[in-house]
Amino acid sequence: MNSAESRSITVKAYAKLNLWLDITGRRADAYHLLNTVMTAVDLADEVTVALNGSGGIAVSCDEPAVPADERNIAYRAAKLFAGLHDPALGADIVIKKHIPTEAGLGGSSTDGAAVLLAMNELCGKPFSADTLAAAGVRLGADVPFCVYGGTAVCRGIGEQIKPVSCPDFAALIVKPDFSCSTAAAYRAYDEAPRPEKPGFAEFCGALISGNFPADSLYNVFEELYADPRIADIRRSLLDAGALGACLTGSGSAVFGVFGTLSEARKAAEKLGISSEFAVKNISADR
Repeated sequence: MNSAESRSITVKAYAKLNLWLDITGRRADAYHLLNTVMTAVDLADEVTVALNGSGGIAVSCDEPAVPADERNIAYRAAKLFAGLHDPALGADIVIKKHIPTEAGLGGSSTDGAAVLLAMNELCGKPFSADTLAAAGVRLGADVPFCVYGGTAVCRGIGEQIKPVSCPDFAALIVKPDFSCSTAAAYRAYDEAPRPEKPGFAEFCGALISGNFPADSLYNVFEELYADPRIADIRRSLLDAGALGACLTGSGSAVFGVFGTLSEARKAAEKLGISSEFAVKNISADR
C-alpha cells in the first residue's frame, strides 16, 4: 500500500448561494444555459476520503436520504478522478451532512468537488484546479464553481467561470419542510420559457465595484414556481430586517442578506430559525 493509500483526508464542502440565477436558453443536447452569480458560504459538509488500490468506490453518509451508489455525485467524482489518473484507484468516502438536501444549496455538487480535490491532494496534486473544474462539469453544472469556491460569475452550462470580488455579508438560510426537484424545476422552464431578465451586467458590475446590490437579487425559479410558500418565506425575511431575500438554486431554500452575522442571528431568533443556517460569505479555502 503506497503512502496515498495509507492515509485519509477530511475537507470541507461549502454550500453555495445564487445571488442571481437566470436561464438564457437550452442547447441542442438539452443542457440549459445560465447567467448566474454564485458565492460560497461557510455552511459546509465534511467529506473524508481514503484511497484504496482495489478500484472499488464506497460511499457512506449520516443522512439516510443521500444515496450511496452512482446516483451520488461524490461516487461519480471518485470514478471520474480514477479515470483521469489511475483506473485501478478506488476510494472510501464518508460524508457528514450539514447542508440540507434538495435545497438549491449545491450540497451534492460541493461534495463531488470535495472528492475531486481530496483525491487530487492524496495523489500529490497531479491536476490543477482548472483541470478538475473542466472535468467536473461532466458531473453537474455547479461542480466547477464548487472546485474554486469564492464568488464567481458563471455562464454557459456552468463551465464559464469568472471570479469576482464580493463584499462581506451575512445570510440567513431558511430551508422549509418541503423540497424542490432540480429536474422538475428545469422541466417547468422548458414548458414555459421566460425571456432573459435584464440587469445581469449591472448586478455583476455593482459587485465588482464593491457594492452589494441586495435589493436586486434574482432567481427565475421564483417566477416559474409562483409558490406562495416561498413568497411567504421571502416576505418574512424582509420583515425581519433582511436587505434582500431570494430563492437559491432550484430551491427550496430561501436566504436573506444582512449586513452583519449578528443581525442575521437576531432575525433567526425572531423567526424561530436554527442559527446554524445563519452563515456568512467567505472565500473558500480551496
